[in-house]
Amino acid sequence: MKAVVMAGGEGTRLRPMTANQPKPMLPLLNRPIMEHVLRLLKRHGFRETVVTVQFLAALIRNYFGDGEELGMSLSYATEEMPLGTAGSVKNAQEALRDEPFLVISGDALTDIDLTDMVRFHRENGALVTIGLKRVPNPLEFGIIIVDDDGRVQRFLEKPTWGQVFSDTVNTGIYVMEPEVLDHVAAGEAVDWSAEVFPRLLAEGAPLYGYVASGYWEDVGTHASYMKAQADMLSGLVDIDLGGFELSPGVWVGEGAEVDAGAVLKGPLYIGDYAKVEAGVELREFTVLGSNVVVKEGAFLHRAVVHDNVFIAPSTNLRGCVIGKNTDIMSGARVEEGAVVGDECVIEAEAYVSSQVKVYPFKTIEAGAVVNTSVIWESRGQRTLFGPRGVSGLINVEITPELAVRLASAYATMLRKGASVVTGRDASRAARALKRAMISALTSSAIDVQDLEACPLPLARFQTARGDCAGGVYIRTTPGDSQGVDILFLDADGADLSQGAQRKLERVFGRQEYRRAFPGEIAELAYPARTSETYALDLLRRVDMSGVREAGLKIVLDCAGGTASLVLPTLLGKVGVDVLTRNNRLDEANPTETPDERARDLRRLGELVASSRAAFGVRFDPVGERISLVNEDGEPIGDDRALLVMLDLVAAERRGGRVALPVTTTRVAEQVCRFHGVQVEWTSTSQDVLTRAAARPEVVFAGDGRGGFLMPEFSTTVDGIAAFVRLVGLVARTRLTLSQIDRRIPEAHLLRRSVPTPWAAKGGVMRHVVEAATGRTIDTTDGVRVVEEDGAWVLVLPDPSEAVTHLWAEASGTDAAQELLEHWAAVVERAGS
Repeated sequence: MKAVVMAGGEGTRLRPMTANQPKPMLPLLNRPIMEHVLRLLKRHGFRETVVTVQFLAALIRNYFGDGEELGMSLSYATEEMPLGTAGSVKNAQEALRDEPFLVISGDALTDIDLTDMVRFHRENGALVTIGLKRVPNPLEFGIIIVDDDGRVQRFLEKPTWGQVFSDTVNTGIYVMEPEVLDHVAAGEAVDWSAEVFPRLLAEGAPLYGYVASGYWEDVGTHASYMKAQADMLSGLVDIDLGGFELSPGVWVGEGAEVDAGAVLKGPLYIGDYAKVEAGVELREFTVLGSNVVVKEGAFLHRAVVHDNVFIAPSTNLRGCVIGKNTDIMSGARVEEGAVVGDECVIEAEAYVSSQVKVYPFKTIEAGAVVNTSVIWESRGQRTLFGPRGVSGLINVEITPELAVRLASAYATMLRKGASVVTGRDASRAARALKRAMISALTSSAIDVQDLEACPLPLARFQTARGDCAGGVYIRTTPGDSQGVDILFLDADGADLSQGAQRKLERVFGRQEYRRAFPGEIAELAYPARTSETYALDLLRRVDMSGVREAGLKIVLDCAGGTASLVLPTLLGKVGVDVLTRNNRLDEANPTETPDERARDLRRLGELVASSRAAFGVRFDPVGERISLVNEDGEPIGDDRALLVMLDLVAAERRGGRVALPVTTTRVAEQVCRFHGVQVEWTSTSQDVLTRAAARPEVVFAGDGRGGFLMPEFSTTVDGIAAFVRLVGLVARTRLTLSQIDRRIPEAHLLRRSVPTPWAAKGGVMRHVVEAATGRTIDTTDGVRVVEEDGAWVLVLPDPSEAVTHLWAEASGTDAAQELLEHWAAVVERAGS
């Protein structure tokens, strides 16, 4: 008699284990489930077998081949599309015409007596005999009731408890006469239990049920997968374990090395050529795949580890599944019910919480606490916050679900009844995410003042001026239309400090969110006239004397962003002649690439030159940063624009301090010294620069990336305020931007980025300090090394990417290049 093994299932409930392999290939004690099924068939004399395949069929064919290694003859029937349990067998009809055949699932573990089932079929003259098993919970299976002679009386697929009339369920094992396939339509998706069998029963065909007494487990969920392994180790399944018993219940495969100092508490299984070092503790129902390495101090209990996994010292794995070719680094912990897919890296001290699913090819960063599944994301991060707030791909890394949890964590940090401002850029993604966050905030007893689409500086202004505890602003990631940034603001409208960010991350990591009682659900309001209030306050605080008398003409580019919502109100009161372009919201293009920015600056320059304007300004899409074009239509680079603004402010103030990041050219010191102004060097962190600008003696701050802070109005980056301040300064100085630029010494500042593995960053900085022995070192941010002639290099690890940035400045470009190459080589050697 021939057999048919149905091996076309995807096993969606078992993902991520089945994300890149078919369900029948999942290992049970280091053999694919289907191999156990084939060995059972061979034991009962079924040598000639047809395998029906569909999902990732090549993996099954490549592994089993023609069946010679198992002493069987295998052929394959491939489905172009899923045909269901009956349709897949119909697809193999050509090989099944001559005699009765047995059908069995390739993804269930069983030791049912197939020989006795065939005998039962023949003795009763059945058209179909259905293998049955009594189970305590039949809800996930098809229920079948039979009479005293075994003839089927009734079917019911996947009932509710109210419909349960028996505990005998369909195992998916059938003995059939070949003519039964005449009742199955060819090329269509057809199911035995739901369609064919009920129809045959209604026609009075002889259908019988064979109640089996052996073991049967449908490996359809993570829980049943773990249970099947434990049952095999406990001896509940009549099956060849394929190893030798080192001690009672401890099975070891060929070539495995187990140190005598390891603690083994069976039943457990150690695969071929695995290595278990001294100090390791393996407890009950642990399964190690082939070539697994377990280092000293690791603890595993009920853990199923697939082939070629490295488990570093002091790791802790409990009740989890680890996919093949995965590395679990030192001190990592994976909890009960978690599943880590193939070829992942769980870095040192990372924590993968209970029931979390990490899909294949992902990296969980060192020290990360992961309590939600990592499916589309490229990595599970140790910290939520990067340089641009909480950032990621829209609907991949930053989803509405994540936005809700973030807002809930933020709300939990605030007192009940507090008020929060929300705003967004022009994109639809930001709008959708903001609505999700508003629902979470109000559900947590936080009142919301929604500004809808607005410039980021306006959201900061509204947060700081009102009695607000904070704010949330959502924008498209600059230069990446697929990304989104969620910015959390403090009560002053500034980005959250590092300490507040860590507090929010702790609340988010624990998932201990506050919920309001029904009577505490908060209000959502839409404040009126916020643009007018912002414009009036800006003009009241910034010196605009001499502007009307100067008769300036200016060209503005709003970049299709939210600055266009405020500028009309503002420009009517400034007293300049303005030509604007892109002054409408562009939902389709909510950000700009560097190439698009350069193109639009060229077009802006053409307009400035042709209209004989004093200068041109291009806002970024959220009105936070500006780019300048001089009266000749030539763009002014961000580094140079900072010096121009610095010169204008310092010349007028003649005293005080300016705050600049350490990456700024030291030409800035010359400019300030000339005007009697001091420089305060800060780290590159935005919140540090913001705090410096809040000090009363600071008259100006800039970040060298088009961001300017005007302390007389706001201590946060504000492109609109910077534009208004620039208008007043140019009007009073009566100089053009090119004239101001020419009087500033030329800077020779170069920059380079060197790829650096995360694990090597600390070592790189140590090597830099060692290599700088005898030179002046500044550690305000990174390591700044100053040479005797005043030339300097700054080495700064990137907080969110695996690179190290270098800045070098000298008296000439060649000298700066030589200095940069020397220290880049130091970084490369240390990081290799």
